[in-house]
Amino acid sequence: MLDTASGVLQDVDLEEPLTETMAEVYVGRTAFKTGPPRLVGVELEWLVHDAARPDQPVPVERLRAALADLDPARAAPLSAAVPSRLGSPLTTEPGGQLELSSPPAPLVDCLRATAADMAVLRDRLARAGLVLVGLGVDPVRPPVRQNREPRYVAMERHFDRLGPAGRVMMCSTASVQVCLDAGADDADVADRWQALHELVPVLVALFANSPLREGRPTGWRCSRQEVWSRIDPSRTRPPADVDPRRTRAAPGDPRSAYAEYALAAAVLAVRREHRPWDAPAGLTFRDWIRGAGPPSLGRPTVADLDYHLSTLFPPVRPRGHLELRVLDAQAGDRWRVAAAVVAGVLDDATARSAAVCAAEPVRGSSASAARLGLADPELARAGIAVLEAAVGALRRAGLRHLADDVEEYAERYPARLRSPADDVLDDLAAGRPPGHPDARAATSGRAGPPPGRVGPAGPPAGPAPDGGLPGRGDAAADHTPRPTAATTDGSAR
Repeated sequence: MLDTASGVLQDVDLEEPLTETMAEVYVGRTAFKTGPPRLVGVELEWLVHDAARPDQPVPVERLRAALADLDPARAAPLSAAVPSRLGSPLTTEPGGQLELSSPPAPLVDCLRATAADMAVLRDRLARAGLVLVGLGVDPVRPPVRQNREPRYVAMERHFDRLGPAGRVMMCSTASVQVCLDAGADDADVADRWQALHELVPVLVALFANSPLREGRPTGWRCSRQEVWSRIDPSRTRPPADVDPRRTRAAPGDPRSAYAEYALAAAVLAVRREHRPWDAPAGLTFRDWIRGAGPPSLGRPTVADLDYHLSTLFPPVRPRGHLELRVLDAQAGDRWRVAAAVVAGVLDDATARSAAVCAAEPVRGSSASAARLGLADPELARAGIAVLEAAVGALRRAGLRHLADDVEEYAERYPARLRSPADDVLDDLAAGRPPGHPDARAATSGRAGPPPGRVGPAGPPAGPAPDGGLPGRGDAAADHTPRPTAATTDGSAR
């Protein structure tokens, strides 16, 4: 129930009907948990292809059999978490994509443990003639939903009302999601929340890696972002885009802003026993609280609200921690660089300030970032500066090898006006399978200079990465584990 004097929910009954005030307080308090930022998590989504026939679907039975080798006694459905010899939960997405969700840990420990799990997973799939493909959108196969769970049936029907992009998102996309603690206190939460949103265009361009669909270039370096832009905006746009005529959120207050966003989003699915989970078209969660919708729905409870929150997909999703959702899946071990960059610039105050300043000229340019990637010189300049800030943070934290990896990434991509998508286009032109582990750049996290063409206009103006920001000292991050750390649970869709 709600303590009206303190504004805090106490002894929550998951089946108690909600009021609007209860829902707003619940979302604000559960979406952002405070404590010293220390831990990092990653959620790695992968497309799964037949190594010999990448244009053919991988049957559910074949994928299940391949995964059963991790635990021969497993009898769970395809979408359930896979109890395995891995240290991280393994789940599958509607189209058969696999997702590995690391436990929260200090950055180095997170990367090391996840890399070990990835080696096990690749080995098990290779025995079945399957490969993991690190691209943001399936480059050759059309979307086919393989999962028949009620959640995904209802999700598909919901998105189908707006066009075919929802099926592509569900069945043909993959990403690297980086999860970080929300912040030390409310002021730090607001600063980190705002910083991540301002960095979105630069990060989209830096890691754009989805230029193909059904074997042809789409005209976008990050087709995944283009797909996401065409599905239900009530659950995919940033919370700052909530209709100002309806918002009651206080300026600079992520808690109230996200509560307003969540309640204004359309209901995607309503859990029922032995009945479809479809929700009435156009019904927002706030409307449901107010009694709209058919009488058979009843009034929503805290459990219904928790489920509704799991169906929201903004660029940065607060789930106690902050979950950055805009990065394309990456070939090979390049996900390590993505995680190191995001954690480096967010968890180091000096780096965060420098990165946000670098991103200011391209604020609000997510569409251009998705279409052009780092071929846009202004985005490339911002990208170099953001990577430079990350290098400085990693060096101050004593993470020299990660800093070296980020420097090499800066030299390979933004310094040449290239995104990873340009490698994929080069592979296509050369007749190499895109995203296949034998394709160039798919087997190394520390990529050297790329063969073939470079950016059309030479390197952008401004200094190349030089090891960070010397002379602007900042204390190394405290990586002591704590209970309120960022967590991942595999529920990406």
